[in-house]
Amino acid sequence: MYNSFARGYDLLTDNIAYKQFADYYEEIFARQGIKPELVLDLGCGTGTVTAMMANRGYDMIGVDISGEMLNIARTKTDKVLFLQQDMTDFELYGTVDVIYSALDAVNYVLSKKDLKRMFRLVKNYLNFGGIFIFDINTPHKFQNVLDGNTFVYDKESVYCVWQNELDKRSGICTFFIDLFYREKGTLFERFYEEHYERAYAPGELGTMLKEAGLKLLGTYDAFSFRRPKPASERIFMVAQKIGESR
Repeated sequence: MYNSFARGYDLLTDNIAYKQFADYYEEIFARQGIKPELVLDLGCGTGTVTAMMANRGYDMIGVDISGEMLNIARTKTDKVLFLQQDMTDFELYGTVDVIYSALDAVNYVLSKKDLKRMFRLVKNYLNFGGIFIFDINTPHKFQNVLDGNTFVYDKESVYCVWQNELDKRSGICTFFIDLFYREKGTLFERFYEEHYERAYAPGELGTMLKEAGLKLLGTYDAFSFRRPKPASERIFMVAQKIGESR
């Protein structure tokens, strides 16, 4: 996963408002009255948001399972410690003030057992009072926006055909991704990858967070502090590790 796709990822996601993620995280920090120093980006990908946060003065750690994605991330900043690890089984040298997971990385965890383990690790590596922020693609988006639809991206150096199919029984959506990279002139080389995301209801995620020992502080429509709507396509969840400060 994210092997051949890593090469064209930034080009194919140039419509994403990455700055909006960094701004929103800082709004959450302000609302919670915290001034984090050490922050973990869990599932950091090519490190665009990670680098932004580092440039804003945070000490950053980035964790991702894809070596190809991390190779690109390391070209963007030398201020971040990047670790190639599975986000459901990561290991840090100590605790951090904030953990966030951006761009529906949580949906990529297909097993509830694995996700529960990840939430327990998040709790383990957060300082007391530290917060955990993540966003998900909603069940509505999988069912009404992605399922059965095909998206085509035509960039100068890469052409991508992205098809989606949701298994309503399992809640797992398969992304069939055909990539054509321009090699020389009109010559393209084709690559193919399949990615998988699982639809999670906010309620079941809230239960998992509680079972992991994290307190759910809020569930919000994307980049706001309003309650999600039935047609919300992306929501954010904010949780906290409760306990006495050390």
